[in-house]
Amino acid sequence: MNIFELKNPISCVTPLGNAYIWYVKSNGFLENDEVTCILTESGQVRHFTTDQIKIWHNETYGIKKDKHE
Repeated sequence: MNIFELKNPISCVTPLGNAYIWYVKSNGFLENDEVTCILTESGQVRHFTTDQIKIWHNETYGIKKDKHE
């Protein structure tokens, strides 16, 4: 198991709203990684798996918002 703390938090969308990814815990080759996020509305720290979040819009890396959002 490895834990990676991000130098610059990454904006993301979680099932509970917008957040910043604080750090990532690798769960191995066949498992979803865990991300620890800080929710922007409440400041709460919550844990999600990588299949539960989506990286926020970022033109630099070509990540675009869905037209439905």
